[in-house]
Amino acid sequence: MDNAMMIGLSRQMTLRRSMDVVANNIANANTAGFKVESLLLENRAAPTAQHTDGPSDVQFVNTWGMARDFRQGELAFTGREFDLSIEGEGFFAVEANGTEQYTRDGRFRLDGNGQLVAADGAPVLDADTRGPILIDAALGNIEIVDGGALVQNGQQIGRVGVFEIENRAEMSKQGNGRYTIPPVEDLADEPLAMLDPTVRQGFVEQSNVQSILELTDMMSVMRSYQSVSKFLEQAEDLSKRAIERLGRI
Repeated sequence: MDNAMMIGLSRQMTLRRSMDVVANNIANANTAGFKVESLLLENRAAPTAQHTDGPSDVQFVNTWGMARDFRQGELAFTGREFDLSIEGEGFFAVEANGTEQYTRDGRFRLDGNGQLVAADGAPVLDADTRGPILIDAALGNIEIVDGGALVQNGQQIGRVGVFEIENRAEMSKQGNGRYTIPPVEDLADEPLAMLDPTVRQGFVEQSNVQSILELTDMMSVMRSYQSVSKFLEQAEDLSKRAIERLGRI
């Protein structure tokens, strides 16, 4: 296969991945706490076929990572007692599959044991104990005040953990709007609970996806893919004609 075909095919592969990312963004436009993603590309040099003149290598396009925009989405009022949102920096923490996972999705509820849990039943972690938060609903309503403190009948019974992640580039997506960080060797390197986060009760953070921009990106990717496809067809046709002409000589 000649160099032009290989370059074109490498570009088509990245365009297909870009389309998958854009489609996933659009599909999650209404998912609470979702953060828009984009594909990171790089040029990669590779040796050409053997020749007597011309450049010594060609440049292929390749994917090397995924970028996430962690800017805050709009806060939507729900009025539900255990719907929480973070205004500003930070992530809620839940325990899932034996590990701490971090999320901006604050659609919480009480389970049958009185634990504050996420929608799938994962316990929400307390800022001070890093353990489950237990609430006796029979004792009255819960008020969440500044700093994430849970107050019932004038007494603080816990504090919803809002944790600061210093290097967000190391966060790995786990699904359900959650992320993990690599294991730390020193406990001092674990994410720390923020001292005075702004937690809003009765609000849920919406996705920060801008659907119009994503649809525009989708059309741009489609046009680029069609352009590369046409280029490959022309390159293939040129190769066929060259072979036919050589055969007549």
